[in-house]
Amino acid sequence: MVAQLDSSYIRTRPWKIWSRIISYALFEGRPATTRGRWINPLVFAHFAVEKRLPIRRKIEKPVFILGTGRSGTTILGVVLSMHRDVGFLNEPKALWHAVHPDEDLVGSYSQSRAKYRLSASDATDDVIQSAHRLYNAYLSVSFARRVVDKYPELIFRIPFVKKIFPDAKFLFLTRNGWDTCHSIVNWSKRLGVKKDNETHDWWGVNQRKWHLLINEIVMEHNDLSPYVNEMSAWTQQSDMAAVEWIVTMREGLSLLKQFPNDIQHVKYETLCSEPQKTTEKITEFLELDQNDELFFQYVNTVLQPPDVKNACSLNQKIVNPFFETMRELGYA
Repeated sequence: MVAQLDSSYIRTRPWKIWSRIISYALFEGRPATTRGRWINPLVFAHFAVEKRLPIRRKIEKPVFILGTGRSGTTILGVVLSMHRDVGFLNEPKALWHAVHPDEDLVGSYSQSRAKYRLSASDATDDVIQSAHRLYNAYLSVSFARRVVDKYPELIFRIPFVKKIFPDAKFLFLTRNGWDTCHSIVNWSKRLGVKKDNETHDWWGVNQRKWHLLINEIVMEHNDLSPYVNEMSAWTQQSDMAAVEWIVTMREGLSLLKQFPNDIQHVKYETLCSEPQKTTEKITEFLELDQNDELFFQYVNTVLQPPDVKNACSLNQKIVNPFFETMRELGYA
């Protein structure tokens, strides 16, 4: 569906259509696996103009949804977007590429170098000004007070983001590893394409994201790094998905200890089984007005307990790290 709009969303708060269409058309960009990529030059031309305009308002407490893709990050973003004060950006990787040229892990906008990790030193004055100007532009045209930005891979760039937005808030979403892996595998089956002798799927253009992940992030893990050379030849989607899930979950758990006041842990299963209670805690943490009946009405309508997926076969090299991470997150 275009811009994550469906009949329930439109019926609950029709004026929110404008915010989602603006996000989709002018700020998020179209990645390599999608149609409509003809719009990208227009998006970047728009960014070039906005980056030259003065900052009109302070960006206060932007919210970032982190985790592994296919773990419920989109539905959490869509739910929060129904709040009257929120504008939601769904993986605005074009915007972030306009802010920092080395961030394109997938290869949707550039085939030059990219880095999984961006540190505080990468947030130069120009980068900070660009980010604030683009967020300013978004808030102005979407008529929102707060930005919710869902970009799961930013979990590896927290010092960078905090340097740009010191008062940022983060939601670390976790989901059962089996369910996440199944969802990633199915995503590549549904949306992966071959184009001009290139493969475009979950792992980017010709597995660009996968190779960046193993060479930069997996290398930091003592129980996984010995197998990096072997992993570079892996093609089994479930094994690759499990590796991404392991290192991302470990990153999030580490961040919860480092920044306990800035990051809230949200379990996808709890979000869906106890939607009212969980979203009340989230809105309290994010300092969003809780006196919004339509928002909570939508929450209770769309959040339903997910089907639990079966275990799948994993490469023996990652079985122990996978189950250790599952146990640390509280999954049986």
